[in-house]
Amino acid sequence: MATVRGGGLPRADAVGGPAGGRAAVPLWWVWLAAWPVTAVFALSNAATPLYVLWQDELGFSGTTLTVVFASYIVGLLASLLCCGVLSDRFGRRPVLLPALGLALVACLMFATAHHVAVLIVARLLTGLAVGAAVSAGMAAVTDVAGPDRRRHGALLASSAMVFGAGLGPLLSGVLSETLPAPTVTVFVVEAALLGTAALVVWRMPVRRPRAPGAPAAPGEVAASGPDRGGHPRGGGAWMRVPGVPRGSGWHLALGVAVFGPGIVATSFVLSLGPSLLTGLLDSDSRIVPGALAFSMFLASTCVQFAVQRRSRHTILVGGAVSVVLGMVTLVAAVHTAAVWALVAAAVLAGAGQGMGQLGGLSLLASSVRPHRLAEANAAFSVGGYAPAGVLAVGAGYLTDAVGLTSATTTFGVTLATAAGLGGALVLARRSREGRGGPAPR
Repeated sequence: MATVRGGGLPRADAVGGPAGGRAAVPLWWVWLAAWPVTAVFALSNAATPLYVLWQDELGFSGTTLTVVFASYIVGLLASLLCCGVLSDRFGRRPVLLPALGLALVACLMFATAHHVAVLIVARLLTGLAVGAAVSAGMAAVTDVAGPDRRRHGALLASSAMVFGAGLGPLLSGVLSETLPAPTVTVFVVEAALLGTAALVVWRMPVRRPRAPGAPAAPGEVAASGPDRGGHPRGGGAWMRVPGVPRGSGWHLALGVAVFGPGIVATSFVLSLGPSLLTGLLDSDSRIVPGALAFSMFLASTCVQFAVQRRSRHTILVGGAVSVVLGMVTLVAAVHTAAVWALVAAAVLAGAGQGMGQLGGLSLLASSVRPHRLAEANAAFSVGGYAPAGVLAVGAGYLTDAVGLTSATTTFGVTLATAAGLGGALVLARRSREGRGGPAPR
């Protein structure tokens, strides 16, 4: 392995494995490379338990709160349109470092917010940072893992995302209940986490992008001419709807068919949980909804490690089944006022998202080359987060119109149906591939 003199950290270009003509980096670097993804995703949900405090202090309505939530999705989708392409062209580090800078600015704005417009801008910046983490950050983990550990890299990237999403509200709930100045303390801690993530990105052993026409490294196939998707290598628009190379379209479709309902289901439980818990437990504690969110994403993290050796199609089908069961249980929870059912629904929804995400990312990592992987990850995320953005707006208006119970029933049945159709699509595709040869593992 190429190292700095004296046995220090690997050089920035010392990634890959035998297939790339270079020694693999240590496994601990693959785990460490996932930390920036965790830190950014912790920020994505850190504000959730604090909105009730801001509403009391700033006096804005539930409809305005919906706009605050939606601004995050706007920033996320805008980031996904360009960060994947830019990361594949210029490298992971030039995209991730500015994104972490935006996340730090968002922390400052959250900590000093005295007007709802500041919260909206802070959520917008958070969405921009998360979009970069989804595309460039998760691709960086796979890059550091190298060609011989791509499946392991996809597992750690996916787990880092959901663990961070659960860590944020748990830290926020605990810190805001136990320490003074809750809306300041939470984001000071989060800024410290982001600072350590920036140090990791700065030293991360990711290969610098090779300029078009430059000679390939030993063992590396030269990239010349258009790629399989028809896009010029190293050229093309800087902002476009992200896609995948030709031949990987079915992998993207199967992943989104399960991951989409899964991410919408967890977003639904995340937004609904505090209201339901307040009514069911007659408590306004911010620790309890934070713990519910953490349990949901902890289930998402753990299930990915539990099923990692299963075939990718089996993982996707398991994710679809889990989302269906989760939504059925959620509908039962609102009709029976049972706390245990709400917790079970959160765990099932989290497991469904985790399996859908792992299965989809693993399919893409198995078929998409590194020079298009960040864009492919962005396309996968757009397929999941775009419906979640619609939900963020629709859930608030539907709840105001027909009430919490009816709105939950409507969304629950819709998501269960969508997940069931996604699982059926995966089974049909696996059956077709089985007749023509073994399904990819």
